[in-house]
Amino acid sequence: MRRFYSRMKDITQASVKTDLANRTCQSCESGEGRLTAPTIKTLMKQLPGNWKLKGTQLLEKTYKFRDFQQALAFTNQVGALAEEQEHHPDILLTYGQVRIQLSTHHAKGLTENDFILAAKINELE
Repeated sequence: MRRFYSRMKDITQASVKTDLANRTCQSCESGEGRLTAPTIKTLMKQLPGNWKLKGTQLLEKTYKFRDFQQALAFTNQVGALAEEQEHHPDILLTYGQVRIQLSTHHAKGLTENDFILAAKINELE
């Protein structure tokens, strides 16, 4: 019976996780939409992929690659996705590594767009 509930929990979490990736970033140029700490905590549970929360203002994840060329190709994929979503992360590209930082500058903190884009970036892996 425990196995059944564990499997149901996995299915539920998977459907919630993909929900973020299936959404589209919304315009937030007014600076509204900054998330509260409890909402951030809830969204972190829905976000797969070992993203780290830096305070309540920044999501960050570092990706490792075999070489510079792979890291650059991934960076370009993230850039194209950011353009498509009209929500742009800070990206640091080094040899074999890409660090992504998400925060909504107009809101001076995290918005749902940051979590949506993070989930979409996860799908690039």
